[in-house]
Amino acid sequence: MRSDSAMPAFGPVMLDVVGKTLNQDDIGRLQHPLTGGVILFARNYADRAQLCALTAAIHAARPGLLIAVDHEGGRVQRFRTDGFTHLPAMRRLGALWERDVLRATRTATAAGFVLASELRACGIDLSFTPVLDLDYGSSGVIGDRAFHRDPRVVALLAKSLNHGLLLAGMANCGKHFPGHGFAEADSHVAMPEDQRELEQILQEDVQPYETLGMSLTAVMPAHVIYPKVDRHPAGFSKKWLTILRERLGFQGVIFSDDLSMEAAGFAGGPVARAEAALNAGCDMVLLCNAPDQADLLLAGLRFKQSPAAAARIAALLPRAPAQDWTQLQNDARYLAARQAVLALASTPDD
Repeated sequence: MRSDSAMPAFGPVMLDVVGKTLNQDDIGRLQHPLTGGVILFARNYADRAQLCALTAAIHAARPGLLIAVDHEGGRVQRFRTDGFTHLPAMRRLGALWERDVLRATRTATAAGFVLASELRACGIDLSFTPVLDLDYGSSGVIGDRAFHRDPRVVALLAKSLNHGLLLAGMANCGKHFPGHGFAEADSHVAMPEDQRELEQILQEDVQPYETLGMSLTAVMPAHVIYPKVDRHPAGFSKKWLTILRERLGFQGVIFSDDLSMEAAGFAGGPVARAEAALNAGCDMVLLCNAPDQADLLLAGLRFKQSPAAAARIAALLPRAPAQDWTQLQNDARYLAARQAVLALASTPDD
């Protein structure tokens, strides 16, 4: 557990680091007052010892920063070797739901617990999960990352997974609000559009967010334009983020999706993109895989983070100490959860 004296003033920017160890440029960015978090990728990982050394070095450079990762399971799992459990794609849980609802919810809880326990044992605070997009079968970038087509099933499986995260002391982040499952284009390389009316989106894609309610601690909006609602992508849209805050009553952290993605390019350069997202209502913006742009952002952004936003970000930090890896391997609850997850992963698809 981190002491209050180690808590930073959380800036509104989350950046990445270049490699498996910190260089002086990394350290300079981490120590910038606008920086409030770090996101890690597969390129930052060689083995568990190296990962633990890296997270320790990050905290030595800037005590208390929020360290996050995209670690959902399936094809989006950054750390896969040296003991990390291979987590199934979330669609596998949806398929299990069709056969055995009780086992599916229990396995979802087990998956969340294993995911969070292993990450926390290596010094990582948050995984950007669960995916709450609906599986319409039309989005290649979402695909098997989605639990199910039915928003009720998505909500219940996500609630179970979130419970597992919480048991291991980790917050959650639902994504990609209000829904990326219907739009076909990949926002990493294009600008997706969803031509549906607001009411249809609210009745379908937004339902998991409404059902989960206060149990969601963070949300990441989609880099998708819904032109019948607003001309701006959701993460840059005051209208969508006001719906999230006021209609749905969401009180947690709003993260932008990665500002280096192609779908964020409409807003201009890195500073303009960050200002647009923050002014729309995001608490923290992500800029990944572009260190030169990160330098421009830190040098040029003029944005005063509100105390309320900083407090929301601080609330994502784990409040209880994590077990180290050796302790974890002797923990009966973890071992049982891991066995349940591996059993699902080894079950043939129907």
